[in-house]
Amino acid sequence: MQRHKLNESLHNTLFLESGEYFLKYGRLCTRIGKISKGVMRGFIVDEEGEEVTTHFYQEGDMVIGSFMPKIQATMSIQAMIDCEISIANYAEVMSWVNKDRDITDIITREFQKLNNQLQARLVSLLNLDSVEKYECFLKDYPGLLNRIPHYYIANYLGITPTQLSRARKQFLNKRG
Repeated sequence: MQRHKLNESLHNTLFLESGEYFLKYGRLCTRIGKISKGVMRGFIVDEEGEEVTTHFYQEGDMVIGSFMPKIQATMSIQAMIDCEISIANYAEVMSWVNKDRDITDIITREFQKLNNQLQARLVSLLNLDSVEKYECFLKDYPGLLNRIPHYYIANYLGITPTQLSRARKQFLNKRG
């Protein structure tokens, strides 16, 4: 009974239109979310003032600005298309970790997923050619290719849109 009341009391629904922010760089991380509908991107701004896409979030993904609540976000998170997000107070959710097995399991699983995605991205950026990066993107983000502008995908992969176009063509030729 307590778990049912807890879940109801923790969650609200947030609707974001394309271009609106879930979180901006430097702001305190006060909420945690799970995307019900839509696509978002995480990004930083580099020294030249250019946006660098670091992550994509889609249905079923947890959205946070850091691995700890109440610290400054290390990136901005923006809706790429209209989104519906189940949100909760991040600190309150984390206060239930190790007290509620379901919440502990969810947070652990989602943090592991985010960590694995970030590590795979680092390896990809450092070690793979354009076609291999593209293949990793398709594996890590199935179904996302035709939902967002391709220049964001190129930006995420650390290549130009022209290089992405070539990589896509090479990939398709390789698959026969």
